[in-house]
Amino acid sequence: MKPQRIVVAVLAIVLLAAGCGRDGGTTETTESRTGSSTTSGDFGTLANVCQSGNPSGAPAQGVTDTEIDVGVFTDTGFTKNPDLVDAAKVFTSWCNAAGGINGRKVVANLHDTKLMEVRQRMLEACREDFVLAGGSAALDSLGVKDRLSCLLPEFPAQVSQTANTGSDLQVGAGAAVSENVNPYTGFQDWLINEAYPDSKGAIGMIVGDNPITKVMAEKLDESLTAAGAKVAYNDLYPISGVPDWTPYAQAIKSQNIKGLIFYGDFRYLAKLEDVLTGMDYKLDWIDANANSYNQTFLDEAKGSLGFQNNVLDMSGTAPLDAADKVPAVQELKDLFQQYAPGSPITFQVLRAFQSWLLFAKSASSCGNELTRKCIYESARAETDWTAGGLVAPVDLSKPLADQPRCFNVQQAGPDGWHSADFGADTDGLYRCGFTPYRYTGDFGTPTTLADVGKSMADLN
Repeated sequence: MKPQRIVVAVLAIVLLAAGCGRDGGTTETTESRTGSSTTSGDFGTLANVCQSGNPSGAPAQGVTDTEIDVGVFTDTGFTKNPDLVDAAKVFTSWCNAAGGINGRKVVANLHDTKLMEVRQRMLEACREDFVLAGGSAALDSLGVKDRLSCLLPEFPAQVSQTANTGSDLQVGAGAAVSENVNPYTGFQDWLINEAYPDSKGAIGMIVGDNPITKVMAEKLDESLTAAGAKVAYNDLYPISGVPDWTPYAQAIKSQNIKGLIFYGDFRYLAKLEDVLTGMDYKLDWIDANANSYNQTFLDEAKGSLGFQNNVLDMSGTAPLDAADKVPAVQELKDLFQQYAPGSPITFQVLRAFQSWLLFAKSASSCGNELTRKCIYESARAETDWTAGGLVAPVDLSKPLADQPRCFNVQQAGPDGWHSADFGADTDGLYRCGFTPYRYTGDFGTPTTLADVGKSMADLN
């Protein structure tokens, strides 16, 4: 590969998975001064997420009597994607205007991995931060052992690789599902058994040729087969993309594929759909996946949106078109308009803001004696967590892989993403109660404290 093609290929991997420092690193800091506490610290159904106070002392690393240092991982230096940075800016600006965490200002230390520098940034976070919140890195397995070695709790927006997904000291609504289960089981079964049963024996998968997405495809193939479906077409494409998607479209048409799963850059999916539409071939459904929940995909695929049926699973996250039903969604829109006007609210932003809220709610409950043990145990004690209304209820005291889950479907049209008719039974937004399929294949395991010679007894 030529150098330029290598860069494009690696960028595609990052998009599949999602999304300057002290001591010579590249950490940046986003700060917002606490105001006069005239701003409400309530969010949705959550009261006093942020509030003023008179804190004293420095009970933990990254915590002083005036500030709390929170690390935010991002690949933005490579992807140029500002979603997680925007979420950190909006949350800290709002929270600090409401008085901070019991009077302590929240400072977001942005750890830009530039894709490959995950371990370097994690070592910095281990020296500086109280916890990690609202972040994500495509190659997150590179830093998980260091994070656990320094006993750094994480409230991630999104996790990517097996070693980090569901690892210890990680808590969040939907962000830390074990790699041993398929969290999209409910959505999958709705597609093939209820909404489009004729597609069950004619499913196609097109996957980027890299280790991350190839494993994802292997797991999904197992899950679909166990559900009685047939993957009739399975193909790879060069991760740097192809100049012409016609051969893939012709293969889909010749094999009469009715449902398509695409693991890759959503921009490539838009190009493939343009070719399929030009051939007048319409699938029953295309799983565009949640990374396509943004305006960029809608713009790139606008020539096909009135013809192809793009759907995705929000995995129990309230969509933007629910603002009239869920006050928290409208509040988030208002906060972005106030603190980051013009910045889009994507699926990654929705996930990040949920994580920030869990961090703040848990930290606030600890009062003046804010320690890592307290914040982690407080978060894990949430048995009916909804992030103020941004997510379907989840019990964070139990492993997410071992409890019934919720799904909700968005469908793309010329007027944008909107809620599909999928049989919502909870708050008119979600369909709840499915049990995630548990894989039988060996796809690796998440990293534990025991793997680095630690235990929960070491957490202070």
